[in-house]
Parts: sequence; C-alpha cells; structure tokens
Amino acid sequence: MNREVRVRFAPSPTGALHIGGIRTALYNYLFAKKMGGKFLLRIEDTDQTRFVPGAEDYIKESLEWLGISPVESPWNPGDCGPYRQSERKPMYMQYALDLVEKGHAYYAFDTTEELEAMRERLTAARVVQPQYNSITRTQMKNSLTLPPEEVKARLESGDPYVIRVKIPRNEEVRLNDMIRGWVLVHSSTLDDKVLMKSDGMPTYHLANIVDDHLMNITHVIRGEEWLPSAPLHVLLYKFFGWEATMPQFAHLPLLLKPDGNGKLSKRDGDKLGFPVFPLNWTDPFTEEKSSGFREQGYLPDAFLNFLAFLGWNPGDARELFTLEELVEAFSVERIGKAGTKFDIAKAKWFNEQYLKIKPTSELAAFLIADAKKDGVDVPSDRIDSIVNLVKDRVTFPAELWKESRFIVVAPDSFDEEIASKKWNGDAVKVLSAYAVALDSYSVEFDAVSAKSLLESTAETEGIKLGKVMQAVRLAVTGSGAGPDLMVVFAILGPIEVAKRIRFALSTLTVVA
Repeated sequence: MNREVRVRFAPSPTGALHIGGIRTALYNYLFAKKMGGKFLLRIEDTDQTRFVPGAEDYIKESLEWLGISPVESPWNPGDCGPYRQSERKPMYMQYALDLVEKGHAYYAFDTTEELEAMRERLTAARVVQPQYNSITRTQMKNSLTLPPEEVKARLESGDPYVIRVKIPRNEEVRLNDMIRGWVLVHSSTLDDKVLMKSDGMPTYHLANIVDDHLMNITHVIRGEEWLPSAPLHVLLYKFFGWEATMPQFAHLPLLLKPDGNGKLSKRDGDKLGFPVFPLNWTDPFTEEKSSGFREQGYLPDAFLNFLAFLGWNPGDARELFTLEELVEAFSVERIGKAGTKFDIAKAKWFNEQYLKIKPTSELAAFLIADAKKDGVDVPSDRIDSIVNLVKDRVTFPAELWKESRFIVVAPDSFDEEIASKKWNGDAVKVLSAYAVALDSYSVEFDAVSAKSLLESTAETEGIKLGKVMQAVRLAVTGSGAGPDLMVVFAILGPIEVAKRIRFALSTLTVVA
C-alpha cells in the first residue's frame, strides 16, 4: 500500500465508553503510530433516538486521560470534516440515490404492519431467520415490484419510504481479514439492509462506508461484533466502484466475562465488582452510576498496558511496556482470534508494577494530597522514606496514605484481638526496658541499630524476642501486621518510638 495509513475510531455517543471500545481505540492508535500514519475519531450519531448528552465529552476525556488523542476529530478537525455524522447528513442521500440509479438499491414503501405480516408468514413456514431478502422482496411494496409510475407518484406525494440495498441472489462475498484470514459468505444469507431511513438519516452501513471512503481510511480495525456486517460493506464498496481503495479489515476478538462464559457487558462490572468503563459515568436519564478505572485508582499507563494484552501479545515474555514501546512492538498479526477473558486481578497487578517504578516524588504527591484531605501534614523530611516503605504493599495510589497513616499519626487505639493474645507480662517487661534504653540512645538510629537494641534488651530481660515481637508492633503501630517494623522505628526516631510505647503501656491491660 502506497497511501498514507489512516485509521479511525468511530464510537456512538450512546452512553459511557465500554472497555472494549477503549481497546479498539488503543489498537487503532498503536497501528497508526507504528505505520507512521494518522489516528482519527468520528462520532457516529446517525441514530439520534439513542443520543445521550455528555457521551461525546466522555469519549474525549477518556482518550485524553490515556494519552491516545486522535489527530483529527470533532474538537480538532482536519480536512475531511465534519467529524460528526449528524453534521454530514445532507450528503448521504446523494450516495443512496446513486446506488438506486445503478440498480444496487431500491425504494421500499412497506408499512410496519406489512413488514410484521411478512415475518409472521415466514415464521409460520418455518423459516429460521425471517428477513427482507432477494426472495421476499418480490412479494413486498418496493420499486422492484411496483409499476414505475406508481413509484414516481408515491415519491412525489411524500409517501414514507426507506432505501434498501439490493443484495445479489447468488454470489460469494470474499473478505481477507487481517486477523482471521479469508472470510467467505454466500449472498443468499444476507438481507437487504436499510441504507436510508424514513427520517432521512442514513443507517450505520451507508454512513460508515461513505465516510470511510471520503476520509481516506486505509484500515478498519473494529470489534468482532461487526464481522457479520463486513460482507455487506464489501458489496457496498463494489457497488460504489470503490474496490480499489477499499480499506483492509481487522475484526478484534471479543472481551469475555472472567469465567469465559459470554461477552463482557456494560452491566457485568458493577455486578462482579470491577469497572468496565475508563471513567466514572452517571446516566443523565436514570442517574445510575457506574465506576471507572481512573477513579478507582488505576494509572493510565498501567491501564493501557493491561488493555493492550486483552487480545494481543508481543511474542516474548515481556509484560511491562511504555506507550512508545507498545507502538514499537505492536502488530495486527499478533492479535488472536479467540475471545479474551477479562481478568481484573491482572489489571491490579499491572497497577502495582507501575506504582513500584513510579518516581518517589510522584508517589509522594499522591500521599501528601490524601493526607491533606485527612487534615494531616506529612513532615517533608520523612515523606520519601515513608513512600519507599509502603509502595511495594499497595495496588492503588490512595492506599499509600492508608498504609502509612500510622507513621505520621500515632495510634490512639489498638487491635483488640492481638492485644488479648499478645499483651502479656513478658511483652510489658521488654517494652518498658526498651523505652528506657531509647531515652538514652544517642548514636545514629536506623533499622539495624533499632533491631540490635531491641534484641539486646530482650536478651537482658531473659525473654525470647520472637515471643513478644507482635506486641512490640502493636504498641507502636496499633496493629499486628504491617511493613518492616524496624524501618518504621528508623523513620519515627527513638523519642517517638519510646513515647508510643509508654502510651501503650498506660493504655493496654495485661493478659494473664
């Protein structure tokens, strides 16, 4: 192909953008960048009855959050606009009429009742899939069966009509899909789809083909759900005489529920306890709220990495990629045909890995912001040490403060279950002596020296340190588990550790 590569993401503004849609956008973006081409966005809003206010802004914000913004779009137009199909409405009719004139489409005047009666007749005749096709159209009210003068009269009088494509009766339609290879479909299985609706708006099939042609789209990378429509689209390119510039097609595998049983739907996430949208969404009509990956604490680069692996693999053992590295490694040939199970545990794993490699300063910003919301100022001389202590223990940025709050704010209560089992006479002896030793400690206090002093104190008291270690943690942190305790001691310093121990000694009741 000598043309510049141009791909498009073409969502409908009918609600929040599903994770499958975001994956489609990502694969289009990666392919365009890899091929030195352009990534476009077109809003396919021909069905105005399904339009949802705010949906277009949601699409824009989602792509911007992930850093995969298109170079041409409604908000950044290029030379092929407009980029909303509703704004292109006046031109579609001329293309539909061109097909009528060439004999590849026709006017159909059938009423809703007549269409329903046709389906009932076919169902009664045990036709598995009743449809308006090359056989049934001969029995319906259309410009193929009505006299020309009646057709003319109906059009002039303003009778309602649609324009349907005229599918050949006995033809093999071939499509070489970039992922699936050759797809062969016999035209007898296809129906005469509506191209122009009675309200003067085009259907997806007509608008999609016309727009892709006029926008010089070279590759159509879209979800598997559009594969059944692909033979019709191939025929439309042929009918228009655009076969030479017809884009190459690639139909992506389905995203499946975690158990692999069926397609992942928009409602599955809330049911199963994880998001399926990039951002939070509130339905403007029902006020139903759905959670998003961003608001749950997923980093955009981690989310992108997770998305990329939902159907694609690099062919080696690597799992962590920057966006630039994904562009370099990406190829359509390495996208699988089979559906991919959605694994939220893997998404969390990616987030953990990206948090670990984030600069300490960025993680510190998360922690400081959450601490301020809690009304707490974190000492600047401790922030880096605190971040480095807890960053390997968290999945989401918000957990940084939750995991480290006890370091900045001394506990005023203690885990009762641990206290009832571990706060005994031996623990009191060791901790009392340790507090005294800390009062007079004057050399550098780090994790090694803190542990050494604790070990020697326990030895002097004739008590094995292992027996009281959980009580020691309880006294200083308020709980029985957490990060490396001696590093915690080093961050707090000997005076603060001794102070916390004495508070515990005065508060907790010794168990027999």
